[in-house]
Parts: sequence; structure tokens; C-alpha cells
Amino acid sequence: MGMSGAAPASPSAADGNVAIEVRNLVAGYGETVILQDVSFTVAEGERFVILGGSGCGKSTLLRHLIGLQPPLAGTIRLRGVDITRADDTARRAVLRNIGVLFQGGALFSSMTVAENIALPLENATDLSRSQIEDLVRIKLSLVGLAGFENHYPGELSGGMRKRAGLARALALNPAILFFDEPSAGLDPLTSAELDELIIALNQTLHTTMVIVTHELASIFAIAQRVIMLDKGSRTIIASGDPHWLRDHHKNPWVQNFFNRRPSSAS
Repeated sequence: MGMSGAAPASPSAADGNVAIEVRNLVAGYGETVILQDVSFTVAEGERFVILGGSGCGKSTLLRHLIGLQPPLAGTIRLRGVDITRADDTARRAVLRNIGVLFQGGALFSSMTVAENIALPLENATDLSRSQIEDLVRIKLSLVGLAGFENHYPGELSGGMRKRAGLARALALNPAILFFDEPSAGLDPLTSAELDELIIALNQTLHTTMVIVTHELASIFAIAQRVIMLDKGSRTIIASGDPHWLRDHHKNPWVQNFFNRRPSSAS
């Protein structure tokens, strides 16, 4: 895959159970191929980051991983289930075990924070109203929003909306949590606080976390391992520990990305 100077394999990727396995993925829209020959694994409990420049296919890959789009070729296994070939029942069961924090939080503006978080619990469980209310309070407490049950999304700051969206993504205790540009639109301090929350939740809940981002500060803070997608070759050009890639990878584009240098500087 053109990964000259590849980093040593991460121990967390080599040991333990595999949460996500992608093999020979080809992704695109109609005749347009965005990604080709993409293969990687994510270990259970790992904080794994997908990164790259604009237009490299990060969002396309995410849409495939969460089952919103079928691949043109290849396989995607979530906790052992190939979601590209599973029947509807098996596919729904595995996709119910994932959570997604979309860029804007994707909260319903006409519903309170509590009602937003309760929605997946009402749709996917037989829990009583009081049990759901208890769980909503627990999830809000987990993300530092205790007491905000009756607020509407429009009454919250951008960082608080992200936290509320994260509480909803955690509602069903997912084994895998996906983040789409979690720091987008946040100031540096709020972004750093969200990074700390993501790490704390990962360590407390042992949830596998896959984060799509291009924010260097977040990448270095959160990632145990990364893959870097490349728009030109339409595949992975680097993988491993981001600090190692920054200091040792031979590809000038990879070096420039991690050191925030314009291409003309290579």
C-alpha cells in the first residue's frame, strides 16, 4: 500500500480481539472510485483515527463502516459479522451495537436533551419510562451534562451539543463508537476538553473508538494508532503511532501533514 517507513505494529492492534476488520475495500459512487485496496483492523477497546487531507475519502470510509453505504468490493466485519453480506436480521443486530457522533451532534432541535437521548432507548428496548429516565441521567452525567435534561439543543453551546450528541450515541452501550470530525466548529480549549472526555470514556467503558479527523492536536492527544488516506493513490499511505509517523515516516506528504508544513516545503 505504499507505506514506506511504516511504523512498528501497535501492540493494541496485534493483541486481543478484533473489533473491525476491513479487507480489500473498494468504495465509491457509481463509476467513481474514491478508495481502493483498503485493508486494516481495529482492536477491541482501541482509539483508532482515520485521517488525511481534504477529499481523501475519510467520510466515505466512515459511511461504509457504519453501514450507510455498501462497498463496490471487499469486506467489512464488525465484531466478526460481515455487514456487506449478512442478512438483514444479523446486520441490524450488529449495527445496533454501534454508536455514531455526527459532526453537528445531529440532535433534534424540537426535543429536549433528555428526549433526544431517550429516543434510541425507546426505539430499541422494552425499558419502562422510569428506567429510560434513569439511563438518560446516567449518560448525561458521563459526558458532564448532569442537570441539562430539560434544555433544548439551541440553548447549549457548541461543545455542550457535542457532549449531548455523545450521550445519545452512548445510549445503547455500543461496543464501537464512531466520531465524525468531533472537534469541527469548536474553539481549541473546548476541543481539548472533548478530547479528554473521549479518552476518559474509552478508558472507563473500554469502548472501541474510531475517530475521523484532520485536527492535529486531537490526533496526537487521542490516537493510539492511525491510518492516513491519500487522495492521489486512493488508499492507505501510512499507518501506526502518529508520533512515530511524524518523526520517522519517509513519505514527504506524510511528514508535511504531521508537521503542518505546506507541500512546497518538502
